[in-house]
Amino acid sequence: MSEFWHEIHWVHFWSVPVFTAVIGWLINWSGLWMLFSPIHFHGFHVKGLKDIAGVLPYKIQEIPGILRGGIGWQGIVPARAAKMGSIAVDKALARMATAREFYEQLEPEQIAEHIVTVFKPEIPELVDEIMWREHPRFWKDLPRSVRNAIIERVQTQLPGVVHRVTEEIGEHVDQILDPKIMVIDNFEKNPQIVVRIFKDFGARELRMMVIFGFIFGFLLGIPVAFLDQLFGKWWLLPVLGIVVGWVTNLLGMWLIFSPAEPVKIGPFKLQALFARRQWEASDVYGKHIAMDVITLERIGDHLLNGPSGDRTRQMLAAALEPAIDKAIGPTVGAVRVAVGARRFDAIKSSVAETAVDYTLAPFKDAAFSEQQSQKIRTLIAERCRALPAPVFVEMMRAAIKEDEWLLYAHGAIMGFAGGLLHLWIFGVGGAG
Repeated sequence: MSEFWHEIHWVHFWSVPVFTAVIGWLINWSGLWMLFSPIHFHGFHVKGLKDIAGVLPYKIQEIPGILRGGIGWQGIVPARAAKMGSIAVDKALARMATAREFYEQLEPEQIAEHIVTVFKPEIPELVDEIMWREHPRFWKDLPRSVRNAIIERVQTQLPGVVHRVTEEIGEHVDQILDPKIMVIDNFEKNPQIVVRIFKDFGARELRMMVIFGFIFGFLLGIPVAFLDQLFGKWWLLPVLGIVVGWVTNLLGMWLIFSPAEPVKIGPFKLQALFARRQWEASDVYGKHIAMDVITLERIGDHLLNGPSGDRTRQMLAAALEPAIDKAIGPTVGAVRVAVGARRFDAIKSSVAETAVDYTLAPFKDAAFSEQQSQKIRTLIAERCRALPAPVFVEMMRAAIKEDEWLLYAHGAIMGFAGGLLHLWIFGVGGAG
């Protein structure tokens, strides 16, 4: 054995852990690129691949682009954006708050006041436009003073009508607002939001993962160097490079996500990096959900154009119709007779349905939406901090868990290539 130590080629020996350290750094750096880039699929489509993709092995189907008939790459996180949205709701957001709580945090009273402020100046033009469209002869025959009186009555009633609208939304919000669909649709259409959440949420941990790739690579390279010197086989470094590459990525993922709960080993305490920073990361997560996902603007769009959009419109139109009778005032009976009951009811429905869009248009005011989002951010951050550590960690990991094998396989391939490169530069190791 002493002869072995004397005959070690030390330059060749130490070149191995230095090489595996650099490869480990490159593995984790490029692995992070694979996680987040590109945002959209880049590659080319293969004729007929989409038709047979469904019968390919499940792991192959998981590679971004395969199910759509393409060969190329899309970042794992943006490719799984919709899935991440679903998991985020199921694992965490559903525990954080209900649709009603989210709506209440947006302060319906302030929303009503804002709608009145924005909508009131538009009422004369709106009423005039609808009446000319629906019953031009009747509107033309009315004296201007009567027209103005109708418009003035509508404006006077507006605060009460708008409060009734926001109350109707509040009473039925659990039926007409589905945060899960909102989040999934938003993540699927805007995968860059998911990437931004992930990067901001774990910026520190992701940087550490790259650094630890270097450290793990170096430490794992030492026993590899001993084996290389001991046996001196040409195939040893490429084969062990596969192991080093795989284990480097495995240790990096373990470092970030496991264990969720602190584990004491003697004087040391081990815990996942994400779990350690739950308090700080919760505020980052709350900020992105409040600013990019569950915003007043997106809620308004979901209410009118989401799966329950027709129901929302009918509900709000029904709430608005009584205001039309009051706007016409004491002459409503005479007007009904003059116009015809059926025609009068059609005008009422048309006015009410048009008013729904006008009433909720202020929801799209970006500045007001941002102002109202602060309470959503606080709510999510507080509830996120209260989540059990395993749930908190799972919320971020679950979306990519099934695809982690791609990162490990990428590490193994790079490790194999690194072993071949080392062999090409330094030749075969071995004492003697």
